[in-house]
Amino acid sequence: MCGIAAIFSYRDGPPVDQSELLKIRERMTSRGPDGAGIWTSHDNRLGLAHRRLAIIDLSSNAAQPMFDDSRTYAIVFNGEIYNYKQLREQLEKRGVGFRTLSDTEVLLHLYMDRGADMLASLRG
Repeated sequence: MCGIAAIFSYRDGPPVDQSELLKIRERMTSRGPDGAGIWTSHDNRLGLAHRRLAIIDLSSNAAQPMFDDSRTYAIVFNGEIYNYKQLREQLEKRGVGFRTLSDTEVLLHLYMDRGADMLASLRG
């Protein structure tokens, strides 16, 4: 059971305080003892934090926040996508390459491929 957190600074609000995000992440240690990650956008308007409980892909390649190769897209995820193997196969047929065996990376590439329409494909 991973732990995820995000801070978004609306309009003219103050930038994301990375120390606050770190405090939130560290309060979730029991939810994810296998790893921790944190990221803030270049403009400090968005911050993501993650505590990892490694289940599907135990390698460090599946650490979160997870990014696409260009670092344009970022994701933190807690859950289980039951049909992620089938979705991965569909994406691989379209030429998408994967670095992990995780359902999180499938979600990342699925969003890049379909946008919000991806939601109709998910089972989990």
